[in-house]
Amino acid sequence: MTETAPGPLSDLVVVELGTLIAGPFCGQILGDFGAEVIKVEDPKVGDPMRQWGRSLPQGLSPWWPVIGRNKKSVGVDLRQKEGQALARRLISQADVLIENFRPGAMEKWGLSYESLAAENPRLIMARVSGFGQTGPYSQRAGYGLIGEAMGGLRHVTGEPDRPPARAGISIGDSLAAMHAVMGITMALHARERTGKGQVIDAALYESVLAVMENLVTEYDLTGYVRERSGSILPGIAPSNAYPCRNGEMILIGGNGDNVYARLTEAMGRDDLKTDPKFVSHAARGENQQELDAIIAEWTSGFALGDLLALLEAKGVPCSRVFRAPDMLEDPQFAARDAIVTVEHPVFGPVKMQNAFPKLSATPGRVRWPGPTLGQHTDEVLAARAGCTPERLAELRAKGVI
Repeated sequence: MTETAPGPLSDLVVVELGTLIAGPFCGQILGDFGAEVIKVEDPKVGDPMRQWGRSLPQGLSPWWPVIGRNKKSVGVDLRQKEGQALARRLISQADVLIENFRPGAMEKWGLSYESLAAENPRLIMARVSGFGQTGPYSQRAGYGLIGEAMGGLRHVTGEPDRPPARAGISIGDSLAAMHAVMGITMALHARERTGKGQVIDAALYESVLAVMENLVTEYDLTGYVRERSGSILPGIAPSNAYPCRNGEMILIGGNGDNVYARLTEAMGRDDLKTDPKFVSHAARGENQQELDAIIAEWTSGFALGDLLALLEAKGVPCSRVFRAPDMLEDPQFAARDAIVTVEHPVFGPVKMQNAFPKLSATPGRVRWPGPTLGQHTDEVLAARAGCTPERLAELRAKGVI
């Protein structure tokens, strides 16, 4: 296997019409694994992600090189008839179409799945939206935080005496994108048998709901409503963040019987192994606060590095709370190339996360960072829409591209 081995999706052509995160992250994943992703965006301002970020080094978003990576940027105004015709030409040759506009927008532009599939029956269309393409909420605006709230994630995230917290990333959007990717790969498999494409309807709130474990079932069977519990899961102990010297924190997961026994050995506290209050998983759950207090008193006497070494030697799952600087210095990240360096035309060498998961024969990889707006317009429209130089000049004069 070489680094330049083609990805498993290298025979696929994907047209991405989405903006922000939910649609574009779906395209990013497909591009990471070799698909030719043609990103169609507004020729004047492009995807808003080009301007997003807490800071804008050299006036550019550090977010765009990641979410726009491995894509070809084609500037086309979808609000103009000629722009819609160009998009249709591109889609007629594509395997996959990604869009995350509000339901009805594609139909308004004459780009319904039915009309597109009439020209391209093998087309797979991934539609990502807040509430799905049907139902009484389908026309509502639905950003990721709304999906997180409706899917149940926000209610259980944070401290019990404070308002619901967010995860610190746009997890609702990312979950919807990942579910869209799963749907696309399933639809590609089905197409091998039927020869026909289909529509993937990925709703943000349902994508969040899918990862909520037994939240609904537990309520249905017992009437229990899961609440916010901070850094713990009620009844799962010990599994928490504990203080070390100098204000550092360590995460320890010692709730399994065998692991708990190894933790008590590391602590030099054989009595905690036989104490009736902590002798079983259920007992530790019932006395969670008391056990956490004992462990916290012990961990506070150690420097983080020394405690990590001790617990790792004893086979107790533990970790520092990683930040970006820690990731860049960690040997596990380095050994697995979890962070890669990509050459950017303005930033120069820029670091970002690699393509995951790892495939042994056809791995994904970052081939280039997010392109400049319209960087591939002429190339793609000439090759895939039959546009001559004269036609391209005419479209550009009209503001279509």
